[in-house]
Amino acid sequence: MFDPVPETSTDSHQDINMARLIFIDATMREGSRTRRIARPIIDELGKRYEIETIRLDGAGYPAVDSRILHDRDNGIVPEEYADMARRIAAADRIVIAAPFWDMSFPSELKVFIENMSLFHITFDSDDTRCYGLCKCEKLLYITTRGMNIRTGDPLEQATPYLRALSVLWGLGELYVISAENMDYSTEDVIEKKITDAVASGLELCRDF
Repeated sequence: MFDPVPETSTDSHQDINMARLIFIDATMREGSRTRRIARPIIDELGKRYEIETIRLDGAGYPAVDSRILHDRDNGIVPEEYADMARRIAAADRIVIAAPFWDMSFPSELKVFIENMSLFHITFDSDDTRCYGLCKCEKLLYITTRGMNIRTGDPLEQATPYLRALSVLWGLGELYVISAENMDYSTEDVIEKKITDAVASGLELCRDF
């Protein structure tokens, strides 16, 4: 179902006029159920978008601490981070795949977002409010949840965060593809949930 709501690899295309999509893969396990849903969706979107994949597992982005804040206050940002943030800001679409961990998503994703949340690149301020600088018009979040918690449940805190981030960065409308109760279902039911989520995602791809 869907609701309108480092290792870096690039799947390159020759057509330089193709729109660009950033795929942020925050799955951690081999055989990840979330990745199994995301992969065919990304493959389908690859027919229309130039896709850059950012794999977060093992990338080692640092928590934004006092040292990093001090550097930022003095205009010091690692160029590779600034460059990646610029690519995110320039992307036409963004897809995030991340499992449901501790009522939200893996900390690797939050830390990555903090490192990409750069003044004058992904967002700006006019001294009265913050506003986004990203070109993205649609953001897709793909997830699996072990517990029987649906999108919009107060116990599910990943989607509200991403919706708020969309406002800060200017990422456009948020869509969610999810499969729930994965840890308490039979293998046959799990496979059906994955198949159904992929089908919903492929349907979404038509207008994404």
